[in-house]
Amino acid sequence: YIAKILYEKTDEDHPISIMEIIEELAKYGMRAERKSVYTDIESLKDFGLDIVTEKGQCNRYYIASRQFELPELKLLADAVCSAKFLTEKKSKQLLQKIESLAGVHEGMLIERQVMVVDRVKSMNEQIYINVDAIHKAINEGRQISFSYFDYNTNKQKVYREGERFCSPYALTWNDEKYYLVSYYLKYPDNYTNFRVDRMSNIKILDEPVLKAPQELNISEYLNSTFSMFSGDTVKAVLKFDKKLINPVIDRFGINADIVNLDPDHFKIKVNIKAKPPFFAWLFQFGRSASIISPDSLRDEYIKMIKDVLSSFYE
Repeated sequence: YIAKILYEKTDEDHPISIMEIIEELAKYGMRAERKSVYTDIESLKDFGLDIVTEKGQCNRYYIASRQFELPELKLLADAVCSAKFLTEKKSKQLLQKIESLAGVHEGMLIERQVMVVDRVKSMNEQIYINVDAIHKAINEGRQISFSYFDYNTNKQKVYREGERFCSPYALTWNDEKYYLVSYYLKYPDNYTNFRVDRMSNIKILDEPVLKAPQELNISEYLNSTFSMFSGDTVKAVLKFDKKLINPVIDRFGINADIVNLDPDHFKIKVNIKAKPPFFAWLFQFGRSASIISPDSLRDEYIKMIKDVLSSFYE
């Protein structure tokens, strides 16, 4: 209990005295003498707790180092609050646990810094159960079954027809959402992605996972996938103004195949999945980005732009 009190109540700016420790122990229904508290503090130091003693007329004590530093806890808190796959309720619960690691004084700093209310969050309270079940299935190399749903305009769940069966390979956090990367027999030539917050009634089956057509390199897979839409892979060559090198590296990674074309332009060879989301990403750069090859991909991009433009004149 003395360790608990020191972790929760103290830091470098908030040391406490032996008498204050005795008062805190009384709140837990325990009576203690000064001598026994001194002895217990020495035992905690021998055990490895970094307890600092501030010498003075009345010695004061505090925990000098913790498992997590305050900047690390703030980073974790921001990640929890920003994660759209977590519900508002679950985000607040996790935030309280993170705050407890900092102690009462620094925990208040975390609470003031991050906000959960009014952020776009998942509405699926089963997210923790889903993630735990999927991790278990991946570790055991077993297939899963589940129901998959969408929302209608009345914000109600609408389940897609039939139960789905797949071989889970990896869980990934992409575009602020949690996805399952799986091998799904409906699309036998590719991996298929499912939103974890749109899954329910997950069951781990006895059947072992089916072998996918190619080895999964998760980093390459994510770099080639836009908005986590599944689809056939297209080998493309793209041309960009050099001022766009940062967003291109952000998208495709530092190891991307980039070649300088002239003083103002470079090209990149990439594998592309999900053409419409890719086109949307490319379009934001306007005339500063273009498709060199293949012709079929360039033609589809031109057709989509023309179709969108024509809708303004209907």
